[in-house]
Amino acid sequence: MNVVGYIRVSTQGQARDGYSLRYQEDEIKAYCKEQGLNLVHIFRDEGISGAKLNEEALEIDRVGLQEMLAHLSSVQIEYVLVLNTSRLWRSDIVKVLIQRELKKYGCDIKSIEQPFYSIHKKDPNDFLVNGLMELLDQYQRLEISLKLTKGRNKKVKEGGYAGGRATFGYMKQKGNKELIIHDSQAEAVKRLFELKQLHKKWSLSTFANRLNEEGYKTAQGKQFTKVQVKRILDRESFYQGIYTYRKIQANGQHPAII
Repeated sequence: MNVVGYIRVSTQGQARDGYSLRYQEDEIKAYCKEQGLNLVHIFRDEGISGAKLNEEALEIDRVGLQEMLAHLSSVQIEYVLVLNTSRLWRSDIVKVLIQRELKKYGCDIKSIEQPFYSIHKKDPNDFLVNGLMELLDQYQRLEISLKLTKGRNKKVKEGGYAGGRATFGYMKQKGNKELIIHDSQAEAVKRLFELKQLHKKWSLSTFANRLNEEGYKTAQGKQFTKVQVKRILDRESFYQGIYTYRKIQANGQHPAII
C-alpha cells in the first residue's frame, strides 16, 4: 500500500506540543515499518500555521502541502499519513479544502494518534470523538493567539518584527530579532517586481516560469510556483519598508528591497 507522509510545525506549535519535524518524521517512518506500508515520500512545511489561507483565491498557502497535492494527481496513493490531523489543518475552511482535494484523488487520511479517523467514514461515534478533538485543538490555537497578540501589536506599532519565519528576501541573524536582507533572495524579489511593471497582464504561472528560466530559486532551493509568486506580490508594501500586522501599519525597522 502506497502512502505519503506530511509533517508541519509552526513556531507556536513546536513550542507548545514538542512536535518537531524530526519527531513527526521518525513516528511516520516507524509506523510504516510496523504496518508494512510503502512510504513514497514525506512532504513538509516548517514555520507555517495550519490555518494559513489565501482567502481571495481559496488556496492553502503552504508549499509542502501544494507539492503533496500535485504528487497525488500523478501517483496513486492510498493514504496521507500524519501524526495527527492538526498537522494538516487548524481551521474548518482549510479542513474542507484539503478533504475536497483528497477525495478528488481517492485518497484518505491515516492519523497515528487518531487511529479511527477517515474522511470517508460516517460512523457517529468517530464523528463525535474526532469533532471534539478538532474543536479542542482550535480552542487551544485561539487561546495562544490571544496571548501573543498584545505583545506583537506593541512591537509592530514601533515598526519592529513581530516574529515567525522571515519573509522571503530577508533573514534573521542569530541573537538579533531584526530582519536583514538576504542578497540572493532579494534579487529574485527585485526581478519579480521589475517583470510586473513590464508585463502587467502576465499570469502568476508565467511570472514563475520566467523566474525559473532566469535561474532564481525559492528559499528551499526549488523552482517557483504561482503560489510563491503571489505571496511575494501580495507583500509589496513590506518590500517597500512598511510593516503591517492585522490592522496596524507602521514604517518598518527592516530595510526596503524595492
